[in-house]
Amino acid sequence: MQVRPVDAGEVDHLAQLWHDAWHGSHASLAPPELVRLRTLSSFRDRLAVMLPDIRVVGPAGASLGFCAVRADELYQLFVSPKAHGAGVAAALISDAEARLAARGVELAWLACAVGNARAARFYEKSGWRNAGTFVMMTETSNGPFPVDQWRFEKRLTRSIRATTP
Repeated sequence: MQVRPVDAGEVDHLAQLWHDAWHGSHASLAPPELVRLRTLSSFRDRLAVMLPDIRVVGPAGASLGFCAVRADELYQLFVSPKAHGAGVAAALISDAEARLAARGVELAWLACAVGNARAARFYEKSGWRNAGTFVMMTETSNGPFPVDQWRFEKRLTRSIRATTP
């Protein structure tokens, strides 16, 4: 499965994918005020500033999922529900690990909404370990919003760093 850089013209499609996937997996776990702030426009705005750090799977304009990294963090990973179980998330997480390792990151981390058991199982299956719970100040149009998160960590090995294209 090919992971590729995102094209700037894909922002609207990816915003819709992210909006739908987030609401499908997080809305029941998040405080109502955060759910209210998670509009299609808010996802579009957040994507626009992350473009250099996003990689996708699928053809331009019809991506099946995306992943963004920042610093030592696997920052966002979302897959269209129609692509669940197809290997999209596995390809994206592998690519993200390689990108982080290429930056010299030895211990990567990611935040997972407390209660998102499906995602937690996937991360554990992918070699990440749950390191505990913390409060993350999540970005919103009204400023930072505190949300309980599970912190997953993974030590990146030299073999991962060596496989980066």
